[in-house]
Amino acid sequence: MKNFKKRKATGYIWLVYLPFAMSDYFPIKSQTDWFWVGMGLLFLVSYVLVTEVPRWHVITMPLELLITGIFSIFAFNNYLIIFPGWQIASLLARRPKKYFHWFLGAYYLFIISGLIRYNSYYPGILSFHNMNVVGLLFPLISPIFAYSLARSMVRQNQLHQTNRRLQTIVQRDEHERIARDLHDTLGQSFSMITIKTELAKKLLQKAPEKVVPELDDIEKTSRQNLQMVRKIVNDLHQKSISETLLEQSKNLAAAEVLLTTNNEEMALKWPTVIQGRFTAAMTEALTNVIRHAKAQSVQISFTSDARHYQVLIQDDGRGHKFERSGSNGIRGMRARMLEGNGKFEIVRNRKGTLVTLSLPKE
Repeated sequence: MKNFKKRKATGYIWLVYLPFAMSDYFPIKSQTDWFWVGMGLLFLVSYVLVTEVPRWHVITMPLELLITGIFSIFAFNNYLIIFPGWQIASLLARRPKKYFHWFLGAYYLFIISGLIRYNSYYPGILSFHNMNVVGLLFPLISPIFAYSLARSMVRQNQLHQTNRRLQTIVQRDEHERIARDLHDTLGQSFSMITIKTELAKKLLQKAPEKVVPELDDIEKTSRQNLQMVRKIVNDLHQKSISETLLEQSKNLAAAEVLLTTNNEEMALKWPTVIQGRFTAAMTEALTNVIRHAKAQSVQISFTSDARHYQVLIQDDGRGHKFERSGSNGIRGMRARMLEGNGKFEIVRNRKGTLVTLSLPKE
Protein backbone atom coordinates (compact mmCIF):
# COMPACT_ATOMS: atom_id res chain seq x y z
CA MET A 1 0.00 0.00 0.00
CA LYS A 2 2.85 2.35 0.86
CA ASN A 3 4.56 1.70 -2.50
CA PHE A 4 1.26 2.27 -4.33
CA LYS A 5 0.81 5.71 -2.70
CA LYS A 6 4.42 6.57 -3.55
CA ARG A 7 3.87 5.68 -7.23
CA LYS A 8 0.72 7.86 -7.32
CA ALA A 9 2.59 10.83 -5.88
CA THR A 10 5.41 10.39 -8.42
CA GLY A 11 2.84 10.31 -11.25
CA TYR A 12 1.42 13.68 -10.25
CA ILE A 13 4.87 15.26 -10.07
CA TRP A 14 5.18 14.80 -13.84
CA LEU A 15 2.23 17.16 -14.34
CA VAL A 16 4.43 20.16 -13.56
CA TYR A 17 5.59 19.84 -17.21
CA LEU A 18 2.05 19.97 -18.59
CA PRO A 19 1.91 23.80 -18.92
CA PHE A 20 5.10 23.67 -21.01
CA ALA A 21 3.61 20.97 -23.28
CA MET A 22 0.47 23.13 -23.79
CA SER A 23 2.26 26.48 -24.07
CA ASP A 24 1.80 26.63 -27.89
CA TYR A 25 -1.97 27.15 -27.44
CA PHE A 26 -1.79 30.10 -25.05
CA PRO A 27 -2.89 32.79 -25.24
CA ILE A 28 -5.95 31.40 -27.03
CA LYS A 29 -6.40 33.14 -30.37
CA SER A 30 -8.57 30.82 -32.45
CA GLN A 31 -11.07 27.97 -32.38
CA THR A 32 -8.17 25.63 -33.13
CA ASP A 33 -6.49 26.73 -29.92
CA TRP A 34 -9.77 26.14 -28.04
CA PHE A 35 -9.93 22.64 -29.51
CA TRP A 36 -6.42 21.73 -28.41
CA VAL A 37 -6.95 23.22 -24.95
CA GLY A 38 -10.10 21.08 -24.63
CA MET A 39 -8.12 18.03 -25.73
CA GLY A 40 -5.50 18.94 -23.14
CA LEU A 41 -8.14 18.97 -20.40
CA LEU A 42 -9.45 15.62 -21.62
CA PHE A 43 -5.90 14.27 -21.43
CA LEU A 44 -5.58 15.56 -17.87
CA VAL A 45 -8.80 13.77 -16.86
CA SER A 46 -7.62 10.50 -18.43
CA TYR A 47 -4.22 10.85 -16.78
CA VAL A 48 -5.81 11.26 -13.33
CA LEU A 49 -8.16 8.32 -13.94
CA VAL A 50 -5.24 6.08 -14.93
CA THR A 51 -3.52 7.06 -11.69
CA GLU A 52 -6.54 6.79 -9.38
CA VAL A 53 -8.78 4.04 -10.79
CA PRO A 54 -6.80 0.89 -11.75
CA ARG A 55 -9.96 -1.09 -12.59
CA TRP A 56 -10.67 1.31 -15.48
CA HIS A 57 -7.23 0.87 -17.07
CA VAL A 58 -8.66 -1.12 -19.98
CA ILE A 59 -10.42 2.11 -21.06
CA THR A 60 -8.35 4.96 -19.61
CA MET A 61 -4.93 3.76 -20.77
CA PRO A 62 -5.90 3.50 -24.49
CA LEU A 63 -7.81 6.79 -24.18
CA GLU A 64 -4.81 8.64 -22.77
CA LEU A 65 -2.51 7.23 -25.46
CA LEU A 66 -5.05 8.05 -28.19
CA ILE A 67 -5.37 11.68 -27.07
CA THR A 68 -1.60 12.19 -26.97
CA GLY A 69 -1.31 10.36 -30.31
CA ILE A 70 -3.76 12.85 -31.85
CA PHE A 71 -1.55 15.67 -30.57
CA SER A 72 1.46 13.96 -32.14
CA ILE A 73 -0.14 13.35 -35.55
CA PHE A 74 -2.29 16.44 -36.07
CA ALA A 75 -0.64 19.10 -33.89
CA PHE A 76 2.94 17.94 -34.40
CA ASN A 77 3.25 17.99 -30.60
CA ASN A 78 5.35 15.11 -29.26
CA TYR A 79 5.64 16.47 -25.73
CA LEU A 80 2.33 15.16 -24.40
CA ILE A 81 3.00 11.61 -25.57
CA ILE A 82 5.92 11.48 -23.14
CA PHE A 83 3.39 11.37 -20.27
CA PRO A 84 1.88 7.96 -21.16
CA GLY A 85 5.37 6.91 -22.22
CA TRP A 86 6.38 7.10 -18.56
CA GLN A 87 3.10 6.57 -16.71
CA ILE A 88 1.57 3.69 -18.67
CA ALA A 89 4.89 1.96 -19.35
CA SER A 90 5.66 1.98 -15.61
CA LEU A 91 2.25 0.54 -14.73
CA LEU A 92 2.52 -2.19 -17.37
CA ALA A 93 5.78 -3.39 -15.76
CA ARG A 94 3.57 -5.23 -13.26
CA ARG A 95 1.62 -7.02 -15.98
CA PRO A 96 2.49 -9.64 -18.64
CA LYS A 97 4.98 -8.37 -21.22
CA LYS A 98 2.51 -8.71 -24.10
CA TYR A 99 0.56 -5.69 -22.83
CA PHE A 100 3.70 -3.56 -22.92
CA HIS A 101 4.49 -4.78 -26.42
CA TRP A 102 1.02 -3.75 -27.62
CA PHE A 103 1.39 -0.36 -25.94
CA LEU A 104 4.88 0.13 -27.39
CA GLY A 105 3.65 -0.70 -30.90
CA ALA A 106 0.80 1.83 -30.67
CA TYR A 107 3.09 4.43 -29.07
CA TYR A 108 5.66 4.30 -31.87
CA LEU A 109 2.93 4.09 -34.51
CA PHE A 110 1.58 7.47 -33.36
CA ILE A 111 5.04 9.06 -33.30
CA ILE A 112 6.05 7.70 -36.72
CA SER A 113 2.71 8.70 -38.23
CA GLY A 114 3.14 12.19 -36.83
CA LEU A 115 6.65 12.46 -38.25
CA ILE A 116 5.51 11.30 -41.70
CA ARG A 117 2.70 13.85 -41.73
CA TYR A 118 5.03 16.55 -40.40
CA ASN A 119 7.52 15.85 -43.19
CA SER A 120 4.75 15.97 -45.80
CA TYR A 121 3.86 19.49 -44.65
CA TYR A 122 7.47 20.61 -44.31
CA PRO A 123 9.62 18.53 -46.68
CA GLY A 124 13.18 18.06 -45.48
CA ILE A 125 12.34 19.22 -41.96
CA LEU A 126 13.42 15.86 -40.51
CA SER A 127 17.10 16.68 -40.45
CA PHE A 128 19.46 16.09 -37.56
CA HIS A 129 20.47 19.73 -37.88
CA ASN A 130 16.95 20.62 -36.73
CA MET A 131 16.91 20.80 -32.93
CA ASN A 132 13.22 19.80 -32.86
CA VAL A 133 14.18 16.48 -34.42
CA VAL A 134 16.99 15.99 -31.88
CA GLY A 135 14.38 16.62 -29.18
CA LEU A 136 12.53 13.51 -30.34
CA LEU A 137 15.16 11.35 -28.63
CA PHE A 138 13.51 11.68 -25.21
CA PRO A 139 10.00 10.68 -26.41
CA LEU A 140 11.50 7.73 -28.26
CA ILE A 141 13.41 6.28 -25.30
CA SER A 142 10.91 7.22 -22.57
CA PRO A 143 8.68 4.09 -22.58
CA ILE A 144 11.59 1.65 -22.76
CA PHE A 145 13.53 3.44 -20.03
CA ALA A 146 10.45 3.77 -17.79
CA TYR A 147 9.49 0.13 -18.28
CA SER A 148 13.02 -1.10 -17.52
CA LEU A 149 13.24 1.04 -14.39
CA ALA A 150 9.82 -0.13 -13.14
CA ARG A 151 10.65 -3.79 -13.86
CA SER A 152 13.85 -3.42 -11.87
CA MET A 153 11.87 -2.04 -8.93
CA VAL A 154 9.36 -4.89 -9.20
CA ARG A 155 12.17 -7.47 -9.11
CA GLN A 156 13.70 -5.71 -6.12
CA ASN A 157 10.37 -5.82 -4.27
CA GLN A 158 9.98 -9.49 -5.15
CA LEU A 159 13.46 -10.16 -3.78
CA HIS A 160 12.57 -8.42 -0.50
CA GLN A 161 9.37 -10.48 -0.29
CA THR A 162 11.33 -13.68 -0.90
CA ASN A 163 13.78 -12.77 1.86
CA ARG A 164 10.92 -12.10 4.27
CA ARG A 165 9.37 -15.47 3.41
CA LEU A 166 12.71 -17.20 3.91
CA GLN A 167 13.08 -15.58 7.32
CA THR A 168 9.62 -16.86 8.24
CA ILE A 169 10.63 -20.35 7.14
CA VAL A 170 13.81 -20.10 9.20
CA GLN A 171 11.78 -19.16 12.27
CA ARG A 172 9.45 -22.11 11.70
CA ASP A 173 12.42 -24.45 11.30
CA GLU A 174 13.84 -23.13 14.55
CA HIS A 175 10.59 -23.88 16.37
CA GLU A 176 10.59 -27.40 14.97
CA ARG A 177 14.24 -27.82 15.93
CA ILE A 178 13.55 -26.74 19.53
CA ALA A 179 10.59 -29.11 19.79
CA ARG A 180 12.64 -31.98 18.37
CA ASP A 181 15.55 -31.37 20.76
CA LEU A 182 13.24 -31.17 23.77
CA HIS A 183 11.49 -34.38 22.79
CA ASP A 184 14.71 -36.29 22.10
CA THR A 185 16.58 -35.19 25.21
CA LEU A 186 13.94 -34.65 27.89
CA GLY A 187 10.98 -36.79 26.89
CA GLN A 188 12.43 -40.09 28.01
CA SER A 189 13.83 -38.65 31.24
CA PHE A 190 10.51 -37.16 32.31
CA SER A 191 8.77 -40.41 31.51
CA MET A 192 11.27 -42.18 33.80
CA ILE A 193 10.58 -39.66 36.58
CA THR A 194 6.85 -40.29 36.25
CA ILE A 195 7.34 -44.07 36.50
CA LYS A 196 9.66 -43.78 39.52
CA THR A 197 7.26 -41.41 41.29
CA GLU A 198 4.40 -43.86 40.86
CA LEU A 199 6.66 -46.66 42.16
CA ALA A 200 7.64 -44.59 45.20
CA LYS A 201 3.97 -44.09 46.07
CA LYS A 202 3.38 -47.83 46.02
CA LEU A 203 6.53 -48.57 48.04
CA LEU A 204 5.54 -45.99 50.64
CA GLN A 205 2.80 -48.37 51.78
CA LYS A 206 4.38 -51.78 51.08
CA ALA A 207 8.11 -51.23 51.64
CA PRO A 208 8.90 -47.74 53.07
CA GLU A 209 12.60 -48.56 53.43
CA LYS A 210 12.92 -48.68 49.60
CA VAL A 211 11.39 -45.25 49.04
CA VAL A 212 14.52 -43.22 49.86
CA PRO A 213 16.69 -44.78 47.10
CA GLU A 214 13.91 -44.16 44.58
CA LEU A 215 13.61 -40.52 45.66
CA ASP A 216 17.39 -40.14 45.38
CA ASP A 217 17.22 -41.53 41.88
CA ILE A 218 14.39 -39.11 41.00
CA GLU A 219 16.46 -36.21 42.38
CA LYS A 220 19.49 -37.29 40.33
CA THR A 221 17.42 -37.58 37.15
CA SER A 222 15.87 -34.14 37.76
CA ARG A 223 19.32 -32.57 38.14
CA GLN A 224 20.43 -34.21 34.92
CA ASN A 225 17.35 -32.85 33.16
CA LEU A 226 18.15 -29.38 34.46
CA GLN A 227 21.62 -29.66 32.96
CA MET A 228 20.07 -30.79 29.67
CA VAL A 229 17.77 -27.75 29.61
CA ARG A 230 20.73 -25.44 30.19
CA LYS A 231 22.64 -27.17 27.40
CA ILE A 232 19.70 -26.83 24.99
CA VAL A 233 19.38 -23.13 25.82
CA ASN A 234 23.10 -22.65 25.15
CA ASP A 235 22.84 -24.57 21.89
CA LEU A 236 19.94 -22.41 20.72
CA HIS A 237 22.25 -19.41 20.73
CA GLN A 238 24.18 -21.06 17.90
CA LYS A 239 23.12 -20.38 14.34
CA SER A 240 21.29 -23.10 12.46
CA ILE A 241 22.27 -24.18 8.96
CA SER A 242 19.22 -22.44 7.48
CA GLU A 243 20.11 -19.15 9.19
CA THR A 244 23.70 -19.38 7.99
CA LEU A 245 22.68 -20.15 4.40
CA LEU A 246 20.22 -17.24 4.39
CA GLU A 247 22.87 -14.84 5.67
CA GLN A 248 25.68 -16.10 3.45
CA SER A 249 23.51 -16.22 0.32
CA LYS A 250 23.12 -12.45 0.59
CA ASN A 251 26.88 -11.97 0.95
CA LEU A 252 27.59 -14.27 -1.99
CA ALA A 253 24.97 -12.54 -4.14
CA ALA A 254 26.57 -9.18 -3.38
CA ALA A 255 29.89 -10.64 -4.55
CA GLU A 256 28.15 -12.06 -7.68
CA VAL A 257 28.84 -15.67 -6.65
CA LEU A 258 26.04 -18.17 -7.36
CA LEU A 259 25.18 -20.43 -4.39
CA THR A 260 23.53 -23.84 -4.86
CA THR A 261 22.89 -26.60 -2.31
CA ASN A 262 22.19 -30.34 -2.29
CA ASN A 263 20.13 -32.12 0.41
CA GLU A 264 19.62 -28.89 2.36
CA GLU A 265 16.27 -30.06 3.78
CA MET A 266 17.94 -33.13 5.27
CA ALA A 267 20.61 -31.02 6.98
CA LEU A 268 17.98 -28.84 8.69
CA LYS A 269 16.95 -31.90 10.74
CA TRP A 270 20.43 -32.56 12.10
CA PRO A 271 20.97 -32.11 15.89
CA THR A 272 21.44 -28.56 17.11
CA VAL A 273 25.01 -29.16 18.33
CA ILE A 274 26.02 -30.61 14.95
CA GLN A 275 24.48 -27.66 13.06
CA GLY A 276 26.24 -25.22 15.37
CA ARG A 277 29.67 -26.73 14.72
CA PHE A 278 29.13 -26.87 10.97
CA THR A 279 27.77 -23.32 10.62
CA ALA A 280 30.84 -21.69 12.16
CA ALA A 281 33.12 -23.55 9.74
CA MET A 282 30.77 -22.97 6.78
CA THR A 283 30.76 -19.23 7.42
CA GLU A 284 34.55 -19.12 7.38
CA ALA A 285 34.76 -21.26 4.23
CA LEU A 286 32.26 -19.11 2.31
CA THR A 287 33.99 -15.95 3.47
CA ASN A 288 37.22 -17.34 1.98
CA VAL A 289 35.39 -18.01 -1.30
CA ILE A 290 34.31 -14.36 -1.47
CA ARG A 291 37.68 -12.91 -0.47
CA HIS A 292 40.22 -15.15 -2.16
CA ALA A 293 38.79 -17.70 -4.61
CA LYS A 294 37.58 -15.31 -7.35
CA ALA A 295 34.86 -17.91 -7.96
CA GLN A 296 31.72 -17.63 -10.07
CA SER A 297 29.77 -20.27 -8.14
CA VAL A 298 29.91 -22.41 -5.02
CA GLN A 299 27.97 -25.57 -4.21
CA ILE A 300 27.29 -26.93 -0.72
CA SER A 301 26.34 -30.62 -0.42
CA PHE A 302 25.03 -32.17 2.81
CA THR A 303 25.35 -35.94 3.30
CA SER A 304 25.10 -38.43 6.14
CA ASP A 305 25.56 -42.14 6.68
CA ALA A 306 25.32 -44.48 9.64
CA ARG A 307 28.38 -42.96 11.31
CA HIS A 308 28.96 -39.40 10.09
CA TYR A 309 27.46 -36.06 9.09
CA GLN A 310 29.33 -34.39 6.24
CA VAL A 311 29.37 -31.01 4.47
CA LEU A 312 31.15 -30.52 1.14
CA ILE A 313 31.86 -26.96 -0.09
CA GLN A 314 33.00 -26.86 -3.72
CA ASP A 315 33.83 -23.62 -5.53
CA ASP A 316 34.97 -23.07 -9.12
CA GLY A 317 37.62 -20.51 -8.24
CA ARG A 318 41.33 -20.63 -8.71
CA GLY A 319 43.49 -22.63 -6.30
CA HIS A 320 45.91 -20.76 -4.08
CA LYS A 321 48.05 -21.13 -1.03
CA PHE A 322 45.65 -22.17 1.70
CA GLU A 323 47.82 -21.39 4.70
CA ARG A 324 48.66 -17.68 4.75
CA SER A 325 50.74 -15.77 7.24
CA GLY A 326 48.54 -14.19 9.91
CA SER A 327 45.43 -16.09 8.75
CA ASN A 328 43.47 -18.07 11.31
CA GLY A 329 40.53 -19.06 9.08
CA ILE A 330 41.63 -22.56 8.08
CA ARG A 331 43.10 -23.28 11.52
CA GLY A 332 39.80 -22.19 13.04
CA MET A 333 37.77 -24.49 10.78
CA ARG A 334 40.07 -27.40 11.58
CA ALA A 335 39.88 -26.68 15.33
CA ARG A 336 36.06 -26.61 15.31
CA MET A 337 35.90 -30.00 13.60
CA LEU A 338 38.50 -31.51 15.95
CA GLU A 339 36.58 -30.24 18.99
CA GLY A 340 33.69 -32.42 17.86
CA ASN A 341 35.99 -35.37 17.07
CA GLY A 342 35.46 -34.66 13.40
CA LYS A 343 37.63 -34.13 10.35
CA PHE A 344 38.58 -31.18 8.17
CA GLU A 345 40.11 -31.30 4.71
CA ILE A 346 40.78 -28.71 2.00
CA VAL A 347 42.14 -29.67 -1.41
CA ARG A 348 42.46 -28.32 -4.94
CA ASN A 349 40.68 -30.27 -7.66
CA ARG A 350 39.78 -29.83 -11.33
CA LYS A 351 36.81 -27.59 -10.48
CA GLY A 352 38.50 -25.34 -7.94
CA THR A 353 38.71 -25.82 -4.17
CA LEU A 354 36.88 -28.48 -2.14
CA VAL A 355 36.39 -28.14 1.62
CA THR A 356 35.21 -31.26 3.46
CA LEU A 357 33.75 -31.01 6.98
CA SER A 358 32.83 -34.19 8.88
CA LEU A 359 31.42 -34.88 12.35
CA PRO A 360 30.61 -38.25 13.94
CA LYS A 361 27.13 -39.29 15.00
CA GLU A 362 26.92 -39.75 18.75
